[in-house]
Amino acid sequence: MSAEYPFTGTEQTNRSTDLPMFREYAWDFEHDVFLYDEAGNHIMVEGNEAVKVWIYKALKTERYAYLAYSWQYGIELKPFIGKVMSVQERYSELKRVIVECLMVNPYIQSIDSITFSSKGTRVTCDITLTTVYGEVNINV
Repeated sequence: MSAEYPFTGTEQTNRSTDLPMFREYAWDFEHDVFLYDEAGNHIMVEGNEAVKVWIYKALKTERYAYLAYSWQYGIELKPFIGKVMSVQERYSELKRVIVECLMVNPYIQSIDSITFSSKGTRVTCDITLTTVYGEVNINV
């Protein structure tokens, strides 16, 4: 449980023993494509690496936009388009929707910190969270 987000992880008990190993197809974050082996087959990753792929894809998927995904999957960014807010209000709301997006995954136990940094028109988000496999740092 984190000091900044004390409400996250409160209902989770020791779920790591109840959950199977988390597996996901490997992802090339730089080129935004799947990774394949020499034979052309998908590469599978497990544990924290698989959780990183899930987080990356969940944060890039608009919630309610695709019938292929459950309504719990993805992030709600469309309400921010055209909305007049101060930078701090926007960051505060972005933190809220990021927490909502990520905490649906039972493998994520808590979100420890979310920080934003801007350079020109580009904003990056650094997220530190705890999964059933340990601590993970994500940069989006």
